[in-house]
Amino acid sequence: MGTITVIISEAPYGKERAYSALRFALTALVEGEEVNIFLIEDGVYVGKKEQDPAEVPNYGELLKQCIEQGANVKACGPCSQARGMTEDDFMEGIELATMHDLVAWVKESDNVIFF
Repeated sequence: MGTITVIISEAPYGKERAYSALRFALTALVEGEEVNIFLIEDGVYVGKKEQDPAEVPNYGELLKQCIEQGANVKACGPCSQARGMTEDDFMEGIELATMHDLVAWVKESDNVIFF
């Protein structure tokens, strides 16, 4: 099996791109792939803890399932800071990171997909 890096740039709940990204990542994990998830731009909101949407799938729960299945998850620190988010705003298992971390993941990955 290989390594897939999934980059999520869309905020949750406005469009379905982040939802599709999380479904893709979870499916890849189930199929035995190693998965890295990098939250960038408005995608950092996908990692916000204590999400409680009404009548739509909970993106936070999907991301938590990915983490429980072994996904490595990092959020862009500068993107988070620009949106007033600190490490305390993220669910457990998410590490703040930089573009250097994303470049390293892309270089070591067999496949990269951007949502």
